[in-house]
Formats: sequence, structure tokens, C-alpha cells
Amino acid sequence: MSATVASAAPTAPDSVRSRVPSRALTLLIAVVGGLLTDTAFPQRSWWPLAFVGVALLVVALQRDSARWNALVAWVWGLAFFLPHIWWANAAVGVIPWAALSIAEAGIVAAGAAVWTWARRASWLRGRRLVPGVVFALIWVVTEQLRQVWPFGGFPWGRLAFSQTDGPLLPFAAIAGAPAVSFVTALGGFWTGVVVIALVGRIRTTPRTHTQGGRRTVAGALAGIVALLAVGLLIPTPTTAESGSLRLGAVQGNVSEPGLGAFANAREVLNNHVSGTIELSERIGPEALDLVLWPENATDINPREDADAAELLDEAATAIGTPLLLGTDSYGLDADGERARFNDMVLWQPGEGAVFSYSKQIPAAFAEYIPIRDIARMFSPAVDLVRTDIAPGTEIAVVPVEIPRLERTVEVATVICFEVAYDAVIREAIQGGAEVLFVPTNNASFGYTAESEQQLAMSQLRAVEHGRATVQISTVGVSGVIAADGTVLERTELFTPDAMTAELPLRTTLTVADRLGDWPIIVGTVLAAAAFALGVATGRVRRGR
Repeated sequence: MSATVASAAPTAPDSVRSRVPSRALTLLIAVVGGLLTDTAFPQRSWWPLAFVGVALLVVALQRDSARWNALVAWVWGLAFFLPHIWWANAAVGVIPWAALSIAEAGIVAAGAAVWTWARRASWLRGRRLVPGVVFALIWVVTEQLRQVWPFGGFPWGRLAFSQTDGPLLPFAAIAGAPAVSFVTALGGFWTGVVVIALVGRIRTTPRTHTQGGRRTVAGALAGIVALLAVGLLIPTPTTAESGSLRLGAVQGNVSEPGLGAFANAREVLNNHVSGTIELSERIGPEALDLVLWPENATDINPREDADAAELLDEAATAIGTPLLLGTDSYGLDADGERARFNDMVLWQPGEGAVFSYSKQIPAAFAEYIPIRDIARMFSPAVDLVRTDIAPGTEIAVVPVEIPRLERTVEVATVICFEVAYDAVIREAIQGGAEVLFVPTNNASFGYTAESEQQLAMSQLRAVEHGRATVQISTVGVSGVIAADGTVLERTELFTPDAMTAELPLRTTLTVADRLGDWPIIVGTVLAAAAFALGVATGRVRRGR
């Protein structure tokens, strides 16, 4: 009877069980795994280490206790998130940074507990490679949960965003960030299988190390190679389908990094005006179809301030083209309360504002403050946000008249952190956008990796939607990205700069755009079914 109970554990045979690390070593392995996973992301971008980092988590999750594995995954999550979002400390201080890291790691821990139950299912017992599919499904569903909850979610640190320099990036064209995260987690799981098998070989004699173990290693390695090969075979076309857009993008810069960067809003506006006039002197007037400025390029609303409007007209007239720029406005939200809106405004020379888009997903605790009285106990910085930004209600598409093309071009304009959210961009592309812009303001984050992490997200979105993409920041990093994710041009942090590019306009919807939310819906159903089977059949087995 005791042997029957022991065989129910997912670490299965006693020969494998004897190789499970001690609890102290398990926690150390988890810490190393989290740290290595962070190195797969910008600024280092050592993308293969995402496999290694996840593999070490798999090694650390060999015990059959859901509570223990949740603790292990929480430690892994802390080791990952604390360095990964260090920029939050630079922007708002230690306590908010630590609290956010703890919360995000907690969701990873919940996923590990679900995985522990799911792998107890009778149909997974004795298998070594197939459980990786369940593990990857649960991982992706966990990331999806982080994208929407709590307070609108925080999608930073998705495995997909670590693969923008690797061969798995083209999977984004099939099912977006969830697909890239899935194959990365799957490759990491199989890497973990190899590590467990090789460590077992070292610790056991050749007689006890079976032929089946060697087949498992061979199968795992073949699976990893297959994932990489398939990624290389997925097409990511970049050619123009409906003409091209001649774009200028101006990075005006600010006088100092940090939260005080926009204390002198008129200086920031002047920087972008000067940068645009200098660009016109370099390339000549009317050489471009549109000039793009970043989020918060002017915190003085030119629709209400005559001096700001005059400066915009000066810049637009000099360059001979409309400006698409970031500013804000005040009005009433859906509940009739006074609120602020984060806008991108299309400014025609001599006409003024002809269209605006309002950010749909304001950043919690940065642009609006939930539970303000409680949040103030942890950081007085919450009172820097005196009026909460309210969400816009229209999709992120701005229509721009292009006389040279004799038609209107729809451009997707997602603002700052919106680039991390799947649905906002997909709705814009499905709404007819032929090119993607990501205006952002990274001044508050200093010389941290935040801006480069955001550029990696823009790279993934370019592939996911098959659109040329431009990220333009007040202070950098800004970049021009081809539809296959290649960064064609980029700027450095805290330098005034300007870029020009002829962007191919594309209308074809990728498979990811056509499938929409269906991959994550199906994945969630399958993950829930795996969990339910694990609970049901795992308990039956243990009860015998």
C-alpha cells in the first residue's frame, strides 16, 4: 500500500525521488533561476537564459507539496521581479517597488501551486516530456492573469518579452505574446528535464541510470531544437502593401532625469519645437508626411493655451507637415467626475487640433491612485498625482490625411505602458491601422532598463501584427522597428535626437490578429481542465 501511495507523486520513481535537492538547496536554485531569467531581458538580452531560468524553477518544483512549491515559486519570482522592475524604485521609491515585486511573485506562486495539483493527474504519471505542455499552458494563463489583475494588471516580465532577439520571436505572428511565452516556458521545462536527468546520471551508477532516461534526454533536446527551428520557419513579411509613410520622430529630451523632469513643462515643449525646426533645416520642408512627438511632449494643453498653440504652429509650419503629439486635457469621466486624460493630438499647421486619442489603460499608482488613503501610507509620492487620469473609450487609431498618397492613413497610437497589453493594440490593427506608433515618456525612470524593456515590447508587437513600428520617447530609448522585429534605428537615453524613416504600410492581418483572444481562451480552459483532473484523479490515487 505504501508503495502505491509513493508512486502517485509526480517525482515518481524512488530513484528520481532520491535526487530531489534539500529544501535549502531548492530555495537557492530558485533564486538563481529567477536572477538568470532576468538576464534574458534587456538590457542584457541573453535570450537563451530564459530557458535556463525556467529550467531551474522546474528543478526546484520536484516536491509534491503545493504549499512548498508555491513558496519556492514565490522566491523565484522575487529573485526575478526585484531586479527586473528596479526602475520602479528609481521612480517611486523602495516600498512601492518591493510591494509590486511581492505581488507579482505571488501570482507566479499561485501558478506553481496549480501546476503541482495538475501534474498529479493519472494520465501524466510516468511521463517526462508531455507534462511540459501543461506547465507551459499554466504559465501563460498566469501571465494573462497578471495582465488584467489587480487594478488593471501589470504585464511586465512576460517571458515573451525576453525573446525579441531570438528565433522564437516569429511565434508572435501566430498567437501573439501568449504563443512566445508558451514555447519559451515549454523549452524551459524540457531544459529542466535534461538537467534533472543529467544530475541523476551523475548521482547514480550506470546500472541504475536506465535507457529510458537517455531517451528522455534525447527527446527533450530534440523538442527544444524543433521549437527553435519552427520559429525560424515562420514567415514575417515586411514589404509595403499600400504605399509608405514618410515619418519624422523627435526626441526632445529633458533637463534632468527623475520625477522632477517635467517641472518646467514649457522647457520640454520648447525642446520638441526646437528639435522639429532643426529637423526641417536638415531635411528641408515638406519632405515628410507626419512628425511624431512622444507622450507628454507638452504638458501645456495647446488646445487651451494660446502660446503653446503658437509654438506648435511654428514647428508644424517649419517642417510643413502635421504633428502627432502627446499632451493632456481635463474633462468629465464616465461617472461625471472631473478627471484628466492622457491624449495624443493630431495638429494641422494653421488649423490646430483635428483629432485626439485618449489613453485607455492608465497606469495604476502612477497615473491614477486606487485606494489612495492606503497607498499614501506606503509612499507620499501618490499625492504627486493630484487628479487621476481617466481611461479613454475609443480605440487607438488616428486618421491622418496624407496628400502625397491622396488618402487617409489610419495609424495605431498606443501610449506608453499600453504597449504591454494585448487587446489595445489588436483592436487598433483590426480597426484598420497600417502602422504602429508607441509614444512614451521614460524620464521618470532615469538610466534604468525600463525604456529598453519597452522597446523590446514594441519589437514583439511589430511581429505580432505585421506592422512597422516606431517607439518615440521624450528621453529615449526611441527606435524604428521593421515588421519582422528588427530595430533599424535607435537613440540613446537623455539625448536630444530625431529620426526619419519611410515606413511600409501594411493591411494584411496576421494569424494572431485573426485569432484574437481564442488562443488564451482555449489555453485557460485546458489549464483549468488539467487542474481539475489533477485534483480528481490525484485524490483517487492517494485514497487507494
